[in-house]
Amino acid sequence: MLTTFDPSIALEGRVIGRVFGRGDLAVRALYPTDVTIRRGEVLVIMGPSGSGKTTLLSILGLVLTPTEGEVLVDGRSVSRATADEMAVLRRDRVGFIFQQFNLLPSLSALENAAIPLLLSGLRRAERISRAMHALEIVGMADKRSATPRLLSGGQQQRVAIARALVNDAPVLLCDEPTASLDGATGRGILATLRELAQSGRAVAIVTHDERVLSFADRLVHVIDGRAQADEAHGHARPAETQSDDIGSSQLQETTL
Repeated sequence: MLTTFDPSIALEGRVIGRVFGRGDLAVRALYPTDVTIRRGEVLVIMGPSGSGKTTLLSILGLVLTPTEGEVLVDGRSVSRATADEMAVLRRDRVGFIFQQFNLLPSLSALENAAIPLLLSGLRRAERISRAMHALEIVGMADKRSATPRLLSGGQQQRVAIARALVNDAPVLLCDEPTASLDGATGRGILATLRELAQSGRAVAIVTHDERVLSFADRLVHVIDGRAQADEAHGHARPAETQSDDIGSSQLQETTL
């Protein structure tokens, strides 16, 4: 049966699951589930270590291939995409942000932000221009010449976000982006991610950090490889009214 394409959905997983290994050695990491990542919102995927939440994010980010189901990018299945086509999709459609900033210590903030463009075929002047624009978006243009050792943890994470933005990727996938940061710095990074979502990008954050909840529009719990929506929550408070009272956060009801 044909379904109508919803332009608000940037990434979608339909009945996606993952098993590692075969036969008696097979381990079920993720049970089949449906997940959507929408433009203009922050989706938070929470669960304890080993629950399968990073496996889910890796499948949605086109890093892992599901053993069941399919992933759709802008409404189109990538099930039959070649390895080269998948690499282009990851480069152009998805930006990754991790707990460890993974910046090259000998390069400046500007040079680190420009790394994803090295294989793009763009001239150096265009690469520098795009990297500068990405640094401007995250408020790091004035630190463009600084190497990572001269930057705080929060500043390094902002450079990492700029690196994820430099290809103008419409989807940002974040794996524990605040776990290495103190409370105030972490909230600043989350506010930046929420602003990026409000500008039209789709943001998904995998975390066990409850500080993230008050920045979320939708929440998915992953426990023992099973993902389910938290239907007991309403809508999150606006970012400008954040407080440390994470437990009082209200998340928009959703279904997987």
